[in-house]
Amino acid sequence: MNKIFTFLLLFFTFSGFSQSAKPKFEGQATTSTDKVDTRNHAIIPQWRGKKTLGNITFDNDFDGARLNGITQNNDTLYTAIIAAENYPINPSPWYAFKLTGKKPSTIWVNLTYLNAKHRYFPKISRDGKTWQVVDSTDCVLVKDPEAKNRTFQENALSESAFVRIRVDEKPTWISAQELMTSAIVNNWSKGILKNKFVSSEIIGKSPQNRPFQCLRIGEDKTDSKIMIVIGRLHPPEVTGQFALQAFVESLCMDSEIAKKFRKEYTVFVVPMMNPDGVDNGHWRHNTGGIDLNRDWSDFNQPETQFVRDFLRKKLNGTKSKLYFGIDFHSTWDDIFYTNLTESPTNMDGLIKRWFGALEQAIPDYKVNSRGSKPASGVISKAFFNKEFNAEALVYEVGDNTSRDFTILKSKTAAEKLMILSLEYLK
Repeated sequence: MNKIFTFLLLFFTFSGFSQSAKPKFEGQATTSTDKVDTRNHAIIPQWRGKKTLGNITFDNDFDGARLNGITQNNDTLYTAIIAAENYPINPSPWYAFKLTGKKPSTIWVNLTYLNAKHRYFPKISRDGKTWQVVDSTDCVLVKDPEAKNRTFQENALSESAFVRIRVDEKPTWISAQELMTSAIVNNWSKGILKNKFVSSEIIGKSPQNRPFQCLRIGEDKTDSKIMIVIGRLHPPEVTGQFALQAFVESLCMDSEIAKKFRKEYTVFVVPMMNPDGVDNGHWRHNTGGIDLNRDWSDFNQPETQFVRDFLRKKLNGTKSKLYFGIDFHSTWDDIFYTNLTESPTNMDGLIKRWFGALEQAIPDYKVNSRGSKPASGVISKAFFNKEFNAEALVYEVGDNTSRDFTILKSKTAAEKLMILSLEYLK
């Protein structure tokens, strides 16, 4: 098998598949958030179960799994087929499965995709909880020789990938990113709820009957000054989940600033906007076959309806105001998407000051942001601004951004938000 790996490595190295210096990520085009039809589109559920080929058993019968087919090429090479829930779809080809072997052995799995290319560098786990990136010597990316002449995103994609895996009777998990299922996020929420100033309510049930949890952080019983935090509209966007959790944990700190902030502001948190899509291993959509971050105008999907109705109940006809809204996502590299507003918001200028504070607090850090007018927008930040006049943005984390930096940046962002928000009260 070492001969196969050596051949693949030499072939891809000398065929011009080297990675060029990464250009600055300019963000998605504004046309990508144009209005689309968000009425239900059919999806194709994946088959769930176990399949044994030779000495190896492949298993996708767990939450978050995605493996649509597997074939055996020879004693040590297998081909995995990964397909989306429906098409057209964003190129976010999620995969997750586990393997066992009747006896210890080393195999290769070729990750291939229907109507897509390889994006996520594999993560590996022996318990489904603790993850690490597959060693670079155990993964060969089949690069497209034309990719270097394409956009940032296209250059990040590979045709497929070969992953070397050591298997035995104990399961080995392989996944596009760390598994962060609805159950895992709910367990994290239980930890947040141990704080006396945090409460929770179920504001709806997903189409597959999963609870739609909303956390409330704050000590002002009037909820007069409100902020909202949401995340995980798109299932594979795990780095955004990490950022959201670090951000929320900072709001719950025992610091003097956090205590003062919680006495003045109430923060509502919906940490899992698409529990059905996450647990079904979807690439992008909910079980209605829709990108939920294109449904903040027509509100055809129950998940966006839950948040809309919750906010309207809290704000319409009351003296309360929504001051800030933030939606956590993942993409090719770190970037913030902001609103280009023409009239003052309820906390005008906050985001601009916030960006400046972030750059001052983190050495050698430069904010990467892109703005668009919310008037015709169909994503969350546009809705928060158009209907409630809030400062709002989308907080995007790179697929491969260091987990440590992701946590540092999010904790710093939460701290600076609390400081600046209190200054608006003076």
